[in-house]
Amino acid sequence: MRIDAVHARAICAEIGDHLREMLRPEVSSELPPSLQYLIEQLAKADQAPSLVPSLDDMIEQAQQKPIRTRQKNSASENFDAQMA
Repeated sequence: MRIDAVHARAICAEIGDHLREMLRPEVSSELPPSLQYLIEQLAKADQAPSLVPSLDDMIEQAQQKPIRTRQKNSASENFDAQMA
């Protein structure tokens, strides 16, 4: 069965509404232990450091590293020179 984009968004929104209602702080203590565990794992994952550097970090690294210019010799010429 295929669901078009409009209906898929409506289904996602409905699921989100139900989850928000279920996960209210006053109700969350009543969650099944398995769901409570998954929510705790999700919270831990949100607090973990990102593996992807921030844009500011990338800019700072780019400014610190000298830009290497490309050699005019081709790779085969470099290889030939090393073998000689």
